[in-house]
Amino acid sequence: MIVEKAQRLAAGSIGVGIVVLALKTAAWQATGSAALFSDAAETVVNVAASVVALAALRFAARPADANHPYGHAKAEFIAAVIEGVLIVLAALAILQHAWDSFLHPAPITTPLLGLALNAAGGAINLVWARVLLHQARRLRSPVLDADGRHLMSDVVTSAGVLVGLGAAWSTGLLWCDPLIAALTAAYILLSGWGVISRSVSGLMDEAPSDEIMARIRALVGQHAEGAIEAHDLRTRHAGRLTFLEFHLVVPGAMTVADAHSICDRIEAALKQEMEGLLITIHVEPEGKAKHHGVLVL
Repeated sequence: MIVEKAQRLAAGSIGVGIVVLALKTAAWQATGSAALFSDAAETVVNVAASVVALAALRFAARPADANHPYGHAKAEFIAAVIEGVLIVLAALAILQHAWDSFLHPAPITTPLLGLALNAAGGAINLVWARVLLHQARRLRSPVLDADGRHLMSDVVTSAGVLVGLGAAWSTGLLWCDPLIAALTAAYILLSGWGVISRSVSGLMDEAPSDEIMARIRALVGQHAEGAIEAHDLRTRHAGRLTFLEFHLVVPGAMTVADAHSICDRIEAALKQEMEGLLITIHVEPEGKAKHHGVLVL
């Protein structure tokens, strides 16, 4: 159900992107503005990134197999890296166009029509970006989060473009148009770098936040009654899944059945509070205690 919803959102992003691209391309063609070209170029990346996101979500949904025993969830991080690279390439193309427009300035035609079309596209992006970011948090999807953040950056750049175009039109200072396009490209570059950085962190098995780790430790300590301690807690993210493993020290005379019961209790408590958690617990006798980590309450 979660996977299917994420895929529907990614497919919706493609449709939204095509509509917004048509509006922003029409705005650029109506005005000849370098700033509006920059906005339309970024929207091309939006559509391409949404296609990549949908493909990644479908691949990530495949069950584990012999070659990928932990599943295919990291495909989302790879797709997010690709999206970041596309954003950077779009920014470089915009910078090139802005430079050409600065060297060869041209008057802006039908500015009101261009402003109206571009504003409509920005409004659609704003609504859809908020939907994606909200659902990305609920579904714990890195690729939807990257898509939503990119769209939100597009909203910011669209607002800047509208201000710059309005200034160029009202003052007659044609250099304002390529300047705004260049500033837009710089902002897009920062956005692309942020997407790449967050995605690479996921590929490198970055641990969850300190707050999440503290909550995991608290839950283990509260529900491991009968055990002595838990140590060597390690976690990593893979898409919407979080892998957790730790060693649980129990009295040496405890039966396997009793130790297994403690493990089941801990797993049930963790999974009730944290969705998408896969847990591996290694049970050890009390002689293996390290006297640090999580002490059982």
